[in-house]
Amino acid sequence: MSVVFIANRGEIAARILRTVREQGHRGAVAFPEVDADLPYVGAADITVELSGPRDFGDVEAMVAAARSAGAELVHPGYGFLSEKAAFARAVEAAGMVFVGPSPDVIELMGDKAGARAAAVRAGLSVAPGSDGAVETVEEARAAADAAGYPVMLKAVAGGGGIGMSVVRDADALDAAFETVTSRAGSVFGDRRVIVERYLERSRHIEVQVMGLPDGRAVALSERDCSVQRRHQKVVEEAPSPALDAASRASLLERAAALTEAVGYVGAGTIEFIHDLDSGESYFLEMNTRLQVEHPVTEAVHDVDLVAWQLRIASGDSTVPAFHAEPRGHAIEVRLYAEDSERFLPRPGAIETWEMPSGEGVRVDSGYAPGTKVTPFFDPLLAKVIVWGRDRDEALERARDAMDRTTIVGPGSNVEFLRRVLAEPEFVGATHDTGIVGRMTSAAVR
Repeated sequence: MSVVFIANRGEIAARILRTVREQGHRGAVAFPEVDADLPYVGAADITVELSGPRDFGDVEAMVAAARSAGAELVHPGYGFLSEKAAFARAVEAAGMVFVGPSPDVIELMGDKAGARAAAVRAGLSVAPGSDGAVETVEEARAAADAAGYPVMLKAVAGGGGIGMSVVRDADALDAAFETVTSRAGSVFGDRRVIVERYLERSRHIEVQVMGLPDGRAVALSERDCSVQRRHQKVVEEAPSPALDAASRASLLERAAALTEAVGYVGAGTIEFIHDLDSGESYFLEMNTRLQVEHPVTEAVHDVDLVAWQLRIASGDSTVPAFHAEPRGHAIEVRLYAEDSERFLPRPGAIETWEMPSGEGVRVDSGYAPGTKVTPFFDPLLAKVIVWGRDRDEALERARDAMDRTTIVGPGSNVEFLRRVLAEPEFVGATHDTGIVGRMTSAAVR
């Protein structure tokens, strides 16, 4: 029986703990005092108290907590240190197994310029833009002129929508470049950006990959993550209604090829931007960790990705039994402690917490009645995942699930999610990544 330390908190820590214990391991977590009453702390076999919330982003503090718990394996979850090569190296140096890819691969694919170059070498298409990172506004201007406006400026070391800006014409480039590079330097310690043509009518599609210790890669069906606010996903579904069988097969083949080409081992996600006008899918980036939206993949393939991660971490290249083709349709909605208009965080004590249940409904929750949402962390409360035999049934179950969801105390985006699920564009699957902007503009009028 191994001890698996989860270097994370909230709903993802609780979700990983569930599988860790089902696999016969002991689960360990660390927590600051403000999290002491949360479900993930109570569900763990071993707990280590941290000095404060910032410790989740501190390599030394998290490695010390893992060692204090007697861990053999460390699962990073997502966010915090999950894509930090320094953390993976420190875990390995302390004699523990990092449940994820090697530090060198994290470094390569975590750099957007390096990942773009690796994708080109593996034969994937990339959107027109800079060949590598740009460091001056003159370089950015030249790349934008060559790619054609509008363009997207993206921080090389960025993630989660941070350090990104759409620039629609040359007159706006200088100001946008200063804003993005300043923010990138402040948040990531790296001011470099890449320039890519911005596709007006596009879908955000990603492929779940599992790199095996023997060098092979398995690509599961894609997730459509086109419903976003501030470039951050809020509703995801699998499979994508924008792809036909041939397009899906091509995308999965390319994703597996890149995974194998860079020697990736573990769970990862390769993200694409799908141009609705041309039908082409361009490589965006690779996330070297488990994704927030991984449950929709689990639902349509009947597989436990965390269990598979643990198997790979032990050196096992056996592929578990799962549905090779996506079965039915799954939708995930993210419940945030934020208002439904401006999406600003609204922390507070939870007075009423009613989550849906029933056939085809799964809830991955980070909170419970009587607990408190603090301002120290991302405001994600829970994820509601529904499965249906087809997209129509999944939509019906998602709407019903939101009707049976009640959160009183902190603010919540439940009303916004209800609007998305009833929005004609989304219902008809004709939407693109601009859907939330159009919805909020209409609400303001």
